[in-house]
Amino acid sequence: MATGASSGIGRAISLALAASGASVFLVGRDVANLESTAKAARQATDRVWVSPTDLRVDGDIRTLAEDVARQAGRLDILVLAAGIYHGGPLADAGVGPMDALYQADVRAPYLLTQSLLPLLRARQGQIVFVNSSAGVHARAGAGHFGAMQHALRGLANVLRDEVNPLGIRVLSVFPGRTATPRTAALFAAEGRPYRPDLLMQPEDVADMIVHALRLPRTAEVTEIHMRPMLKSY
Repeated sequence: MATGASSGIGRAISLALAASGASVFLVGRDVANLESTAKAARQATDRVWVSPTDLRVDGDIRTLAEDVARQAGRLDILVLAAGIYHGGPLADAGVGPMDALYQADVRAPYLLTQSLLPLLRARQGQIVFVNSSAGVHARAGAGHFGAMQHALRGLANVLRDEVNPLGIRVLSVFPGRTATPRTAALFAAEGRPYRPDLLMQPEDVADMIVHALRLPRTAEVTEIHMRPMLKSY
């Protein structure tokens, strides 16, 4: 299952998993884009489920977990790629953006993972947290976002220690700027030209994740750090 499957890295991971022969359960808020991802995934597999879900709503998360159990019947991989971004200096940002970031980028993946752990335990599954380079180095102008990504990293690290003995692997991925709609909006907010050809592509991140997921169970990749080859920012 992949959250954030309607665009960007989440969409690329969903399509890469489908191309590798996996069944895919697609989760996102944008129904039209989610259906577009599903249509592309069905070119590789007919085992595609779509669940328009707002992960900021606890009831929607519980319903989603029930739907996965009922429709798919099992869960081998959970990819957490949904999230939001807010920028601005801490002195001016206010507490509202911090609360929104916490709800979408920390609380939602926490509750969803907790809800799906029984299915993952049954299959000795794998969990992937798609974090951000801000989860390693929080920079000026995006401190509240960086703080939430650091929290997500901590959550993944604790979870790994708890579920490794159960046979579950946990991977955190920290991409630098990637050619996605969110990055395009970020460049616009910064007043700088958007050059997607100078950034990582979503497929780059997806390929690396799928490679890590395929590793024999004698090893575990805990963290992957990725940056664009040419530094344009």
